[in-house]
Parts: sequence; structure tokens; C-alpha cells
Amino acid sequence: MKRKIAVLSNVNMDFVKRMLQKDFEVLAAEGYGNELGQMMDGESSYQLFEPEVTVLLMDLMELMEHDLKNGEDRIDAWFRAVRGCIREGREYFISDACLWGPELAVIHEGYQKKRRLETAWQDRLEELCGQFANLHIFPYRAVIDQLGEENAFSLKMWYMGRILHTNEAQKRLAAEISRRVYLASGLTYPRGERPRKVLLLDLDNTLWGGLAGEADHKPVLLSEDHAGLAYKNLQRVILGMQEQGVLLGIVSKNNEADALEILEHHPHCVLRPEKFAACKINWEPKHENIRAIAKELNLGLDSFVFWDDNPAERELVKTMLPEVVVPDFPTRPEELSAAMTEIYRSYFQRLTVTDEDLEKTAQYQANAKRNALEAAVDFDTYLQQLQMVITREDPARNLERFLQLVNKTNQFNLTTRRYELTGLQEILADAGKRVFLYRVEDCFGDNGIVAAAIVDLGGRTGNGRKPDDGGRPENGRESDDGRRPEDRTISGAEKEERTGGLPRIEEFVMSCRVMGRRIEYALIEDMEESLKKEGFTSLHAQFIPTAKNKPVEQLYEKLGYRVCFRKENGEKEYEIDLASRPQRVYYSKIKQ
Repeated sequence: MKRKIAVLSNVNMDFVKRMLQKDFEVLAAEGYGNELGQMMDGESSYQLFEPEVTVLLMDLMELMEHDLKNGEDRIDAWFRAVRGCIREGREYFISDACLWGPELAVIHEGYQKKRRLETAWQDRLEELCGQFANLHIFPYRAVIDQLGEENAFSLKMWYMGRILHTNEAQKRLAAEISRRVYLASGLTYPRGERPRKVLLLDLDNTLWGGLAGEADHKPVLLSEDHAGLAYKNLQRVILGMQEQGVLLGIVSKNNEADALEILEHHPHCVLRPEKFAACKINWEPKHENIRAIAKELNLGLDSFVFWDDNPAERELVKTMLPEVVVPDFPTRPEELSAAMTEIYRSYFQRLTVTDEDLEKTAQYQANAKRNALEAAVDFDTYLQQLQMVITREDPARNLERFLQLVNKTNQFNLTTRRYELTGLQEILADAGKRVFLYRVEDCFGDNGIVAAAIVDLGGRTGNGRKPDDGGRPENGRESDDGRRPEDRTISGAEKEERTGGLPRIEEFVMSCRVMGRRIEYALIEDMEESLKKEGFTSLHAQFIPTAKNKPVEQLYEKLGYRVCFRKENGEKEYEIDLASRPQRVYYSKIKQ
């Protein structure tokens, strides 16, 4: 089903809306200049349309009515009004500012006024985005800057029909709106796929020009001049991607010592070895090295993008590993940076970047050390030597990470329901729910926030009182196959009959990077103890099978839970007496 979007503006955006109709259901044009009125009026066509995503593309000069002297007051008034229009359950984008008008050229200190007013708009916009998790900045200024103001604005079009932008600018605005709508859905544009996680890179004639090990005869191209600068700028782009949470890996046919000499010591090498989560520098077939990295990082092959200048190597990987994305390689060094930027936008870009994303490389490097320790000792000794410590984190302060865990975890996911941000916010505010969010640290470092659980108290709190939830449904959320929870699980009446209104683990997810360490035993016991302290004597749980959560199919049985109901599709309901739980062996400490 196409997503429903609304594009509201104070200038004519009809052509932009028409271009968007190919991919989305777009609110029909109703003129322009009354964006706030449409959003405030409960009976407007905008409200009746109920858009999932609203994009406000505002021209700053028109908003101020060309009154630059009182511009900041008008900006303040607009933001005060729009603040009351933001609703839960919808996503919003507001454009950043580009002040443009012919009179700026003759106004004394016009450039300074332009920058001051644009900054005022940006400050208010960032402040508002900080108050609403479902509000984002639309990069309008970047679209204009890429074209240049002379190519982006058209007075001729403006005088003809209040169309401010040239045809090319309108095309780019439509494309950027499409991109943002996809990103708001957790997908990449234009393919509508989940973002990839790892960029695998060749070295020779890819990260630098020339061949490592041949420096005595012909130094590699990597410098501040000519083609060498093109390679250095490519590395700068890739470093920026790594700092936004993209994992980097090396898959290159070289003598390892020659390659590391450049990576570690070349004065113009931007990407040092510590920036890479995995490296395979040898003479083995590259598709075999990619498989080895996938196993090492515990990721599926559909998480990888492979970039190599050699067409034969690219074709080999395409043939042997069709799940791996293999983009084309540019023919000239000056095209490298632009090509990599497009790879980022097409396969890796996300709408939000969490603290967890920023620490990914360090986490995967530490995991490699854990794997080395595991190979050296027996399993129980390995778990003891990890010195794992588990800490409960505040879900309200880590909402984006909470959302990531429940929506992107597939293997260790007992029910695989998916949520909107507002649904999680409702759960946190619900007195009849308990939310658990866990961080895991060990002797090699911080694994980050890696596990989450939601417990429904079954219509009672621990002292027997019903929570004040108004009897509302389960947040209207949907599963990843498009069905609502009541379509996938037992009905409310059946649930009450089977569980007696007792607490029930609705969600339990854990990142695959900490699977296999019996951490889940400690987490379950922490949840059980918490509920026991509230006065509960029993706990129920549920397993819903999917194509990917086979690893946890028997989890509750291993934990001592009794199957009290089973469906033909493999769905199971469990129960455990909190006073007679079995002894569980694990080596993690819960930090109180």
C-alpha cells in the first residue's frame, strides 16, 4: 500500500506533488499559503486525509512577507503556531531555511541580514525537533546549494504562477521528499530496502591509486594534489560514513605487511586500521573472505556492500554471493567521492543515528577479541573470563535505541511484532506495562544497549489494582507482515482465560551480537524477580514462529517454562511459577 503524504507550502508546489504521485498517495492540491490553517482545522481536507507523513516546505521570504525588519518576530510566531499542530502517530518534516529575493541585492548589509534570519529559523527548527521525536529537518537548503540559487529559483515562473523553483529544482525537491519518506519508514531510497550495515573495500586502485608493495618503483597515489587528492577525498567520505555508524571492512588481495604499511604510516591515509571492523588481506578468493567476515561479524550476507575496482572480482562476488550488493566502480578518480556518496545514500543512509550506531566499529572489534578468547578456552571458562555486567537503562531516555531493537531484531525475537515510535511512547506511559532495557559490558568493552522486553501485567498491577488505561487497545501497532497483533495472537478473552489476568512477556528481543552467552538467563531472572517483588506469583510468555527466529524456538523450555497452549503453526503460550523456578547456570552479574 502506498504511504499517504501531504506536502504543504506557502508557494506553489503542484508540480512537485504530481511527481510524487507515482510512489505515494498525495493530498490533493488546495492552493498554498494556508499550511497552518489546514493543520489546525479539524475538519480540513488535510485532517480528513490523515497523512502518515507531512512535509512543510516553507519559503522564508514569503513567510516574512518581505518584511526583513520584523523577520524574527514573524519566525517566532510561525513556530509557536506550528508547535500545536504536531500530532502523535505521524511523521513531520520542516524545511530548513534559504532566504531568497531580488531585493536582497540592494539592501544595505543584505547578506548579513540573510544569514541572521536563516540562523534564526534554523535555531527555532532545531529546538522544535528536540521537543518532538517524530519531527525532522528537511534539507531544503542543500537542494538549493547543489544547484546554485541562479539555477534553483525562477522569477519568470514566480510571476506566471507563484511557482518559485525551476523545473530542475522541483525534480530534486520531489526526489528528496521521496527519500525522506522512505527513510521515515526505515527503508533506503529508491529501492525500498532495509539499510545495509557493512561496506567492504578493496585497497589497490580503490582506496589509493597504484599497488601496495611497489612503492620503491612507483609510489601509490594518495596526496593533497591531483589524482592523489581524489583518493584522499574518497577516504574522507568513507570516514564520514564510518562515523555515522557504517561498519567498514577490507577484502583485498595483497601481502598483508605491504598493505598495513600504507594504512598505518602513509601521511595522507585517512582510514587507519582501527577504523575497520574486519580485515581479510590475503590471496584467497574474495567471495570466501566475504563469507568469513559475515561469520566473524555474525551478520547475514544481505548486510554487505562490496566495492572493488576490478570488474572480474565484482562479477565473481555477484555470481557467488548474490545477496551482496556490488555497485559499479567509476572510470576516473575524480568521480570516486561522488560515487561513494551515492552508495551511502542508496544503501546506508538512515533518518536518525543513535549513540549505539556511532560505537558500532569498537563493539565489533571487541567482539573479535571475544571470539579469540572463546577459541582458546572451554565455553564455561570463556563466559567467566568475559566478566559480563548487565545494567538496566531508562527506556524513555533511549527511545530510538528501544525502537531499533524491537523493529530490527529478527533472530532473538520471541514474537517479532513491530512498532511505531508513538506506540512505544504509549507503552511507557501505560501503568499496566513494564518495560526492561538492558546494557551489557564485559572485559573487552561496552556492548551497548542490546536487549529489551515488554511485560503486560494482564489487567492488574502487583497489588491487584487494574491499571488506569481506559481499556484501550494495544497501541494499534502492526507486525512486520502487516497484520495487527490481534490477528496473530490469541484474543483478549482467550488470553484472560488462559493467563488469569497474570503478567505476560509480550516482547523479548536481544541483539545477535551477544547471543550465545547465556545472557538471556540473567535477563529473564531479573524480570522475574522484579515482578515477584510486585506481588505476582506466576508469569506467562509467548513464542510466535517466523522464518528467522528459529534460534529461540526452545528458549522458554530451556528456562523451565511449561507449555500451556500450542497452535498448529508453532505458536506457544507458556507459564512458570515464580516461587519454584529451576536453577539456571550463567555468568553475568546484574548491576543494581
